[in-house]
Amino acid sequence: MLQGRGAFCPPNPPRIFLQDETRTGVRWGDREQMATRTPPFAGFEWMIAWRYLRARRAEGGVSVMTWISLIGITLAVFALIATLAVRAGFRAEFVDTILGANAHVTVYSTAWETETGAISRTIPDYDAIAGRIRAVPGVTRAAPLVRAQVMATAQGRNSGAEVFGIRAEDLKAIPRVGGAAVANAQGDLGRFDDGIAIGSGLARELGVTVGDRIRLISPDGVKTALGTSPRVSAYEVVYIFTAGRWDIDQTRIYMPFATAQAFFNREGAADEIEVITADPERVDDLTPALLAAAGDRALLWSWRDSSGSFLRALTVEDNVMFVILSVLVLIASMNIISGLIMLVKNKGRDIGILRTMGLTEGSILRIFFLCGASTGLIGTALGVVLGCLFAVYIDPIFSAVNYLSGGGVWDPSIRGIYALPAKLQARDVASAVTLSLVLSFVVTIFPARRAARMNPVEALRYE
Repeated sequence: MLQGRGAFCPPNPPRIFLQDETRTGVRWGDREQMATRTPPFAGFEWMIAWRYLRARRAEGGVSVMTWISLIGITLAVFALIATLAVRAGFRAEFVDTILGANAHVTVYSTAWETETGAISRTIPDYDAIAGRIRAVPGVTRAAPLVRAQVMATAQGRNSGAEVFGIRAEDLKAIPRVGGAAVANAQGDLGRFDDGIAIGSGLARELGVTVGDRIRLISPDGVKTALGTSPRVSAYEVVYIFTAGRWDIDQTRIYMPFATAQAFFNREGAADEIEVITADPERVDDLTPALLAAAGDRALLWSWRDSSGSFLRALTVEDNVMFVILSVLVLIASMNIISGLIMLVKNKGRDIGILRTMGLTEGSILRIFFLCGASTGLIGTALGVVLGCLFAVYIDPIFSAVNYLSGGGVWDPSIRGIYALPAKLQARDVASAVTLSLVLSFVVTIFPARRAARMNPVEALRYE
């Protein structure tokens, strides 16, 4: 030890142990106590992790497996977000076409006729019942309807159709038919009392346009001594609508209420009452009040009853798709282990030097955890960007795919709606990000712990 003026002697000189513990008799637990204590994720830990990530492969840096895992996580997160957005958009568009062109609740009435012994579904006091239903809190509209099926014919073409007899003011209140949401409508709805309104698909099937006349044939016509003869009448097409739903546009005809009563022998009666509510998702809560307002002979049929099985099938399919794509994210995350193990193996000498300089096992663990977690974080961020861009620009992307494939990719007669929609929801993006980050962080812990538990003496023995 140096003595005298100008000599510096620290009170507790640092001790570096390069010998094996069997020769020195110093336990590794004692060395951990003598090592310098630093706060978690200190600046030097980030610096070392960054140097390892940006080092060239020849220097023992990022390997090909790390790039593969980065690309894999990016594509997996992109696929997960894109699929969830398309599924959410399809469900929202499908439900909107149901609620925008159909009744939320349909009220029927049954009565036993003793003379004929048959059940009649007509409602003679429809205006009074509709008024009581409108008074129910949560109901925005109640309109009587005459509903029947006919054969429509024009220019030698025939097609089955369903006729809805409705008042003009009630037709204008239907969002997907007479409202502002209707797309590519033709004609003047103000002339509805002078003719009929038909769907665009039916107009295309019959080859008619606004101003043409079509004949409607009803099998329930005039009753004579020889039986019931079909009733045939011709009507002018004054309005052509596109509701956005293939089955509605292909089959639906709207006729003035009084005209439908006369054509289908419903004088003084209606077949049903169409009820629109403020919150269609909670329509079941209104059932007791609607039954009380409609009377003892009333029957209710909600939009959930008619489409509930399909919506439940969509929910099951959404869950299955999420599980399948989650497995893809897991597989991509597992590649991080391979790349990080190769990095730990290449950096064995560096780990030994860092440990002898005083870094704890926790510091080594955090350094390599940052290396692996950064891959998952960057891949997740890139996947989110690609998934969001896909959802935002799905229309031109779908048009390009449809053009390159020669058309016919999307068949509305099978899927019901005319285009492939996408709806980007914050919870879907959050679930994809959470899943990817959690899996990436968890799989990173195992090779990082292996690096932290590496014996520095063994790492430097042959250096």
